[in-house]
Amino acid sequence: MQRRDLMRAAALAPLAAWGGARAESAPRPIRAAEGAVSAAGQPALPVWAYDGQVPGPTLRYRRGDVLDVELVNDLPDPTTIHWHGIRLPNAMDGVPHLTQPPVAPGERFRYRFALPDAGTFWYHPHLGTPEQVERGLAGALVVEDDAPPPVDVDHVWLLDDWRLDAGGRIAGDFYDYMDVSHAGRMGQRLTVNGQLEPVLPLQAGQRLRLRLINAANARIFALELRGLRGWLIARDGVPADASVEWDGPLLLGPGMRADVVIDADVAGQHAIVDRFGRGERLIGTVAVSGRDGVGTIRRPPPRPAEAAPLPMPDLAAAESHTLVFGGGMMSMGGWPDDPWTERVARRLRRMGGSREADPVWSVNGRAHMGRHDGHAPLFSVPTGRGVRLTLDNRTAWWHPIHLHGHHVRIVSRNGEPLPVQPWRDSVLLAPRDRVELAFVADNPGRWLIHCHVLEHHAGGMGGVFAVT
Repeated sequence: MQRRDLMRAAALAPLAAWGGARAESAPRPIRAAEGAVSAAGQPALPVWAYDGQVPGPTLRYRRGDVLDVELVNDLPDPTTIHWHGIRLPNAMDGVPHLTQPPVAPGERFRYRFALPDAGTFWYHPHLGTPEQVERGLAGALVVEDDAPPPVDVDHVWLLDDWRLDAGGRIAGDFYDYMDVSHAGRMGQRLTVNGQLEPVLPLQAGQRLRLRLINAANARIFALELRGLRGWLIARDGVPADASVEWDGPLLLGPGMRADVVIDADVAGQHAIVDRFGRGERLIGTVAVSGRDGVGTIRRPPPRPAEAAPLPMPDLAAAESHTLVFGGGMMSMGGWPDDPWTERVARRLRRMGGSREADPVWSVNGRAHMGRHDGHAPLFSVPTGRGVRLTLDNRTAWWHPIHLHGHHVRIVSRNGEPLPVQPWRDSVLLAPRDRVELAFVADNPGRWLIHCHVLEHHAGGMGGVFAVT
């Protein structure tokens, strides 16, 4: 059976497991609601949360299982859930108006689909995203490998930052023009699983798998490990061909994930720090108790799990498309049109309570504003066709570009072919970067492609591509 046929048959597949559920079992409810939790250094921070916790519950499955979840919306606003990084049927992607209706307050929506890939993924809203994610709506989704590398501890770190006001509450300046037009919304409190500078205890000799998820609105992390041996074994849910020693900054843009393995072979306190931009910030500490190397011989590097096969297009026969990203402060070109009539209409909508950004960014000269279904596709390809997609960043800012429903292979950067061509669902573009991707468009539907700096997408940096 081809993979697209498996996806289409997901609704008929037996419900393999959430906690050992059977096909006739009811879906697992996830309730999105207002609440107060201990987070970001505040004992009772008002948040929006899944199941009353920040981050939301970690959902664990095995490859081939069927995820069966019912979103219960007890928020004051409509919402959805997007299952970030999963190659799923289009109707389950959680994009309002494009793949499903918004889930209104008091309503429910059932998500049910097969999980074709193992790896580290996450879930979050795709409606009012800059506000809803910032208020706490995010959680980890782990799909276990068939034959994972042996470890003693498997742990998730969901990284975030929080902008708090003088009263210790989440600042309400969502869609601020400076944030939208510059680097995005940055918070002054950096957290792991909602907590400041946590300590992860290990016994000497243990091996840790640490699943890192960047759930921040806009912050890019450059993570360094101090004093212990570590290896990168997967990115964006796709295992590496071979483990790569973690011996320098590990870049993680918003929405991106990385799985690392750490050997606790040196006793003591070992920091993981962020060094992106100016200065250095402590993220968390690995605390190793016991004597150095006790009970173990120095282990060889871990062997990543075997990746599920992904179709590689025939580049010579593939369709070629280019997306040019423009606009933003310190950019001379690419600013989208914003006629005075629309500026007046936007001001009137805001006076009536609308929360929305100004159009600041463009893709191929146009800003992707408003409802996702109100825009013609940036490109369309028949199902099964190979695609060569060039991402041309003509702005002065970093952009993690995320494709829904597909994994893509990074073929070249700035005209230089890559000796190792990794698979990703998000590609981090530096200022003035030009990156060529390749993939087979084998998942039918209308899909988003957008910057995962959430304020940049709200300001126009996104669009739709169609697989027909």
